[in-house]
This record gives sequence, structure tokens and C-alpha cells, in this order.
Amino acid sequence: MLKRIIYISLGVASFTFAVTSCKTPELAEKAINETVPESYSGSQDTTNSATLTWHEYFADPYLKSLIDTALNNNQELNITMQEIQIAQNEVRVRKGEILPSVNIGAAAGVDKVGRYTSQGANDANTEIKPGKEIPDPLQDYMVGAFATWEVDIWKKLRNAKKSALTRYLGSVEGKNFMVTNLIAEIANSYYELLALDNELEIVQQNIEIQKNALEIVKYQKQAARVTELAVKRFEAQVLSTQGLQYGIQQEIIETENRINFLVGRFPQKVERDHRVFTDLIPDIVESGIPSQLLDNRPDIRQAAMELAASKIDVQVAKADFYPSLEITAGLGYNAFNPAYIFTTPQSLIYSLAGELTAPLINRNAIKARYLTANSMQIQAIYNYEQTILNAYIEVANQLSNISNLEKTYGLKNQQVNALTESVDISNELFKSARADYMEVLLTQRDALESKFELIETKMKQMHAKVNIYQALGGGWK
Repeated sequence: MLKRIIYISLGVASFTFAVTSCKTPELAEKAINETVPESYSGSQDTTNSATLTWHEYFADPYLKSLIDTALNNNQELNITMQEIQIAQNEVRVRKGEILPSVNIGAAAGVDKVGRYTSQGANDANTEIKPGKEIPDPLQDYMVGAFATWEVDIWKKLRNAKKSALTRYLGSVEGKNFMVTNLIAEIANSYYELLALDNELEIVQQNIEIQKNALEIVKYQKQAARVTELAVKRFEAQVLSTQGLQYGIQQEIIETENRINFLVGRFPQKVERDHRVFTDLIPDIVESGIPSQLLDNRPDIRQAAMELAASKIDVQVAKADFYPSLEITAGLGYNAFNPAYIFTTPQSLIYSLAGELTAPLINRNAIKARYLTANSMQIQAIYNYEQTILNAYIEVANQLSNISNLEKTYGLKNQQVNALTESVDISNELFKSARADYMEVLLTQRDALESKFELIETKMKQMHAKVNIYQALGGGWK
């Protein structure tokens, strides 16, 4: 019986489809361009630092501890994990829509018709044998199961489930991309904190040097070799440098709290050893070849998933133009007396029906959804291409940055050595009255600035090490 209804319905569907399936709107098309250059600098070496786990890439035990804590406690990452769960639940919803929906229920009621109504008058005029008359009032008891099932003729429901599954996989890649960003942000903040610690140490050392110079100037004033002006200038230099240290201390507090926020805890001291900072030498980074970005970068993988899902959405929207077939069925018991409700076959009830519907006249809303789905597909193509382009440029920029920073650090290191020697020379010349106090002050200021610049360059080198690892797609595996 069920097969017969399905066959009849499909026959009617074919006729209805011939009537209603006017040509669907033409869609704009765009070819996907996912080509990338063959190499970054002519090398075809496929060795890629992105294949290293973050445990292997970072050696500092304090930094490793911070990253490990953040991956467990970071609130934003935990929020993203819930978004993945939501996407997974959406897959279950779409999967459930494919299967028949079966409900079980029971009902009870009573019905009293008026004597002077068509039904009441008819019942009164009908001669019925005693004991066979309809009870008044009439009770009604029913228990049974009822099912509805939309036959997925055009794969609309299956495609909707496939789209939801693809977006779920995309949300997982989105979480992976967040992990790479989180690791990079913590590492960059950590190296910035080490740089600030070293800057503060340099400032404190310079304060001691400048205080000693101030005492020398005071003695020379007593000996009438310099004026009060020289004393005040040296004193102002000491006060300026002392004020500088408090600004650095505030930056240290803010950087520590930025790290604490990322690892999901309230403000506290961040454990570290700042003495190792000046000895840090960035490891050689293996960039591999550009095509590896398609597999290693989570944002590219996510964009690819979104593109695949948007293509499926077009097929789902297209199916709305076609007829839909819904089958309903019921099986249960119905009686006016509870004592008879399970009497078989007298109280047995069942039903089976098929319903075929198709859009006929006003299809503007369906066309709009169809065209919107296609526009979102093209939008996803552009987003995918843009993500690939951005990834390649990020890697190219960081490779160039690493090379230039290495050269800059070498020159800055020579500058610091030269100015450090010049401070000693200027102090000796000043003691022997062969240099004035302004030369000493300017030399001290230049030496302090050059040391700051050297620390800043070292920090940029460590940031470049972190950023190239992130750009290559490392950290999430």
C-alpha cells in the first residue's frame, strides 16, 4: 500500500514538475584561482617549520607554561569551543530532518450536542435498539502513534546536512586559527616583557653611572673647574633617567596583565628569566614552498570549507523550485468507552496519505533565496582567494623582515660598543678638562638610546620568529 502511494505520488510529481519547473534564474559564475608562486625566493626545499609543534618550536620553559595554561583557560578559546559544539548540534538537527518524525500521544474528551441541532434532532429521530444508542454526552478516548516523512526526492535535506557538516569542519579550522593567534600573541607579549625588563636594568645602571658623574661634577665645582650650570645639567640628567624607569615599570605591569588576561587569570607576577634575553638567537626558519600554505594555514582551510558549504547551499536553494512530497501515517485505538479502547479490530484506527506541493505562481521569494545563495558562493570564492593572497604576503614580509633585522642587529651592536667606549673616554677627558660637560651628557644620552634600540631590535627579531611561525600555519597541530 505504501509503495503504491509513493509510486502514484512520484507520477504526479513528474507531471507537476513539468508544469512548474520553469527555467531557474541564471547564476553568475566565477572560476576559483588558488594558484600561488612556486617558491618564496627560488628555493624548492619543502622542509617547513610549520610542521613543528609549539612545544618543539619554543624552548623557554616559562613561555611553554604560559601557552599551556592559555590553551586550557583562555575564555575566548573556550567560547569558540562552544561555537564548535553548536555547529555539531546543527549537523544533528539536519540529520534528524531526513528521517521520519514519529510521535506517540493519547487524548480524551467529551462531546454533548444540543437537542435542537441538526445532529441532535437526527439522533433523536433514529430508531436504535436498546443498548446500541450513542451515549449522550459522547466520550472519546484515543491512543496511537503518528508519523510524518518528507521524501527527500531532490536531495535537499541531505545537502542541507552536508552543508552543516562542512561548516562544522570549518568551525574546527576556525578554532585552530585562533590557537595559532593565541600562541603568537602570548609569545610576542612574553618577549616584549623580557625586553622591558632589560631596558629597566639598563636604565638603573645608567642612573648609577650618572649619579657618580654628578658627584664628580660637584667636586669639580668646589675646585672652581666648572660652574653651577654644569652641576644642574648633570642633576637634571639624573632626574630625567630616574623618571624614565617609572614609565618602563608601568609598561611591565600592563604587559604582565595582558599575558594574565590571555592565560585566563587575575593579575599576578609572570615568571620569567630576563637575563637570557640578550643571548637569544632566533632559530633558522624553514619556510617550505607556498603551496604548503593550503594545508598548513587553518584560515585557508576554513575559507575552503566555507566555500564548499556555500556551493552546497546553492543546490539546497535550487531544490525549493521543485515539488515536495510528504507522507503521513497513523496507527492507534479509538473508542467512546475506556473498556473498549483496546478491542481489536473494532477500535483499531489507521491512516496513510501522501501530500504533494509545488510552487506555482509567486516564486519571487524562492528566486531571491536562490540568487542570494549564489552571491554568497561568489563571496566565499573571493574570500578564499583573498585569504590565500594574504597568507603568502604575510610569509614574504616576515622572511624579508628576518633578513633585514639580522643585519640591523649587527650594526646596532657595533654602535652600542662604540658608544659605550665613548662614555668612558668622555668621562676621562672631562676629568682632565679636555672635554666639556655637554659632551659627556650627550655621549651618555646617545649610549642609553643605542642600548634601548639594540634591545628593541632584539625584541623585533623574536617577534619575527613568532610571526613567521604563525604565518606559515604553525602552532595548531
